[in-house]
Amino acid sequence: MNYFLELFLGGLTRGSIYALIALGYTMVYGIIQLINFAHGEIYMIGAFTALIAASVLTVLGLNQLAIIVIAALAAIIYSAAYGYTIEKIAYKPLRNAPRLSVLISAIGMSLFLQNYVLLAQTSNFLPFPELIPEFEFLKPYSHLIRSSELFICMTTAVVMLLLTFLIKFTKIGKAMRAAAQDKTMAMLLGIDVNLVISVTFIVGSATAALGGVLIASHVGQINFYMGFIAGIKAFVAAVLGGIGSIPGAVLGSLILGWTESFFTGYISSDYEDAFAFLFLVLILIFRPSGILGKKEY
Repeated sequence: MNYFLELFLGGLTRGSIYALIALGYTMVYGIIQLINFAHGEIYMIGAFTALIAASVLTVLGLNQLAIIVIAALAAIIYSAAYGYTIEKIAYKPLRNAPRLSVLISAIGMSLFLQNYVLLAQTSNFLPFPELIPEFEFLKPYSHLIRSSELFICMTTAVVMLLLTFLIKFTKIGKAMRAAAQDKTMAMLLGIDVNLVISVTFIVGSATAALGGVLIASHVGQINFYMGFIAGIKAFVAAVLGGIGSIPGAVLGSLILGWTESFFTGYISSDYEDAFAFLFLVLILIFRPSGILGKKEY
């Protein structure tokens, strides 16, 4: 039973990280029907930014709480700026271009950011400090769940609540929903659709960066390639749950996380990635629009 709980909680942690990344995919697709394949690199840039900030703050002698907060904020702000810039440079000029052109631009931006960080940093794995302290009340259960895992799950839950509030109860959230339903009509009603799209990229990039910081602290190392696999997995989760659906992105991420965890624990870790994609194919055969997705006619 303990082994089952360990796998369950491990899958919940994986799914929580996937959810933070998948939100950016599904929000952007919901408004402009674009798959931002550079989104995984934003996640990676967030981790590198936090590492640099944490290293500087440690030299300055700040306490651990201050280091966590400032490093996370630095990663969020810097990555959000990257997301905003990517949208303006790579996607906005192609807003009315064929979808294939936008897709190629997204893949090109992903490769550019990977190689940019490779040249600016290193191709080696870099150690990442453990920013999340051990919680005293968890020590008797440390064989089941670590403090960093609990913190990741709690942070993801808080982000979900804040994002739900943003979408449902704020002016910009209502504008996002209007633009997602009909951009032309939204513009006729006076909504600045360009601003809505920019805010969507900023919010999605911020959540991805937060995921990068959390998983880097949990795993203890980062490299320039970490965003590619995580981004693909999060995209799979978004499609699994129903691309364009925020609850679907979260549900798909959790299902994918648990599927990988139990497969790795009970069968084999050698084919973990292959099984994740096989599971996606099987789900889409019976539910082409995803679990919570809507059919498009």
